[in-house]
Amino acid sequence: MTVGWLTVAGHRVRHRVDGSGPPVVLLHGISRSLEDWTEQHDLLRDRFRVHSLDLPGYGHSAPLSVPHTLPALADAVAGFCDAVGITGPAHLAGNSLGGAVAMQLAVRDPARVASLVLVNSAGFGREVALALRILAIRPLGRVLLRPSRVTARRVTRSLFHDPVHATEARVAHALALAREPHAARVMLETLRSLGGLRGVHPQWRAALLDAVAALPLPVLVTWGDRDLILPVTHLTAARARLPHARTHLFAGCGHLPQVECAEEFSRVVTDFWATPG
Repeated sequence: MTVGWLTVAGHRVRHRVDGSGPPVVLLHGISRSLEDWTEQHDLLRDRFRVHSLDLPGYGHSAPLSVPHTLPALADAVAGFCDAVGITGPAHLAGNSLGGAVAMQLAVRDPARVASLVLVNSAGFGREVALALRILAIRPLGRVLLRPSRVTARRVTRSLFHDPVHATEARVAHALALAREPHAARVMLETLRSLGGLRGVHPQWRAALLDAVAALPLPVLVTWGDRDLILPVTHLTAARARLPHARTHLFAGCGHLPQVECAEEFSRVVTDFWATPG
């Protein structure tokens, strides 16, 4: 295992790489970090060259000098791929916000992408957890994002159906991320570019999904049936908007199936990458 730092377009990016084989790039969700892919690094590295990163301004990576919108984050991932020497198309897997970033990169630069795995991905519906919608209210968002162990525990618990996964180590890590000096600003920039009090904005969703649907690209959409952040009804929307995509529903699983249903997740994506057509 190698966790380290590199410079992408003048900004420090924290990343992890394991294994050898076809390249895989794993993208985390909003306010999260590459630790959300720890289990998949361990399960996939025997067959793939597995990369994950803290997106700019998230985890422990430095923020961008421009607003942290989907296009900016997608461009940063493209720069990351260049920096780690990915010269051909890679399999992209994105959870939540990371799924939308992966779709954006596929639309902007399809030659970089071999396939998409969209894991409880943003982009398929208006509905999102009330706590995230409230953050759009100014200046309430800044107040609610003040770091506290109580908030870190509540947020961590909301990500999983089985509370055994909401460990004290994960709570401590979430608190450490929230204490990064730029964390609140970056999260609010991203959230407000994607949605508001009424939920996720329809305009960017419609344009992005239309563009993804037009790509000759293998797509797998997965969901946890007990997701409290983005409801499982979005999987039905995904089937309608991306009729060529494969889908998979994880039973008894929340917003992070790659953690909570790790072995099943790895089997599903490995089968998809082996026979993506």
